[in-house]
Amino acid sequence: MKRGLALIACVAVGLGVVAAAGAKSTDTTITGAGSTFVAPLVSTWTPAIGAAFGYTLQYSGVGSGAGIAAITNRQVDFGASDAPLSPTQAQACNGCVQIPWALAGTAVAYNVPGAPVHLHLDGATISNIFLGNITNWNDPAIAKLNPGANLPDLKITPVFRSDGSGTSYNFTDYLSSVNANWKNKIGVSTQPAFPAGVGAKGSGGVAGVVANTPGGVTYVDTAYALVHHLKFAAVRNAAGKFLYPSLRRVAEAASSATSVPASNELHIVNPPKTSATAYPIATFTYIILPVKSSNASALRKMVFWALTTGQKNQYTAKLWFAPIPKVVLVASEKTLDQIAST
Repeated sequence: MKRGLALIACVAVGLGVVAAAGAKSTDTTITGAGSTFVAPLVSTWTPAIGAAFGYTLQYSGVGSGAGIAAITNRQVDFGASDAPLSPTQAQACNGCVQIPWALAGTAVAYNVPGAPVHLHLDGATISNIFLGNITNWNDPAIAKLNPGANLPDLKITPVFRSDGSGTSYNFTDYLSSVNANWKNKIGVSTQPAFPAGVGAKGSGGVAGVVANTPGGVTYVDTAYALVHHLKFAAVRNAAGKFLYPSLRRVAEAASSATSVPASNELHIVNPPKTSATAYPIATFTYIILPVKSSNASALRKMVFWALTTGQKNQYTAKLWFAPIPKVVLVASEKTLDQIAST
């Protein structure tokens, strides 16, 4: 785990371009941009892809929104987003497909001195914190969920993504599914209008702000919470269990996706109570590819590798990514077959 966290730290400090180290001599360079959520995983894949195929993979973790814009404008070979393309975005991308290629949980991370390692929270309480209705860590609503816990008289500072973010989409998708008030007032968005708190750019940005802000709380990929030494909540699922994200619990959430639509758009937040051990804030993250590309052959090889070899524990487990389930893998591989040369 230490080796994995050291790698995440490098990504979190500066989510710029990650290029293959030790790649074979080649004229093939693959460029991508987007999700900071998936950036640590892409960075572990990069040297392995270079060794396997001789490709130089350059990925910029600039946020899902910027990644969608980059592939739409054909500034890169692929985009990456934790939010599925909206109908408008899909039309603007003019011949793009989205392929689920990784799976992880969104942690509710906090900096509350003296509080439990996995503070118990539920959807109503989390949404009221980010709506600005609960403003102190010893609020009765939080205390009721954590009997006997040491909750300080400390102001809550919600920290949210200021950039277009698929993690924001996943988080607001969850809150909208468990809280009608949130759904009506804020809804689901990659850049929601949070009524309270402060913004920061990227997964590393929000985790860094919380790490330096007593009372801070954010939503972020679990790997970033770990590298910034943040505690993260055990969130109550539909079965009534308080669970923090883990590989097994994220995989259980993904198992609720028993079929995949033609668009490959998947929502696995707040699984039903029959998924008793599922963590309720999990998401697939997507690679976005043009169906016609001058780099089609290299893209097909790279993505197939990511969907198969790249799902092995040696790449995913240390970063708290769970392997994608078979039904999703089959759909992803089928979609990948559409990628053809210009």
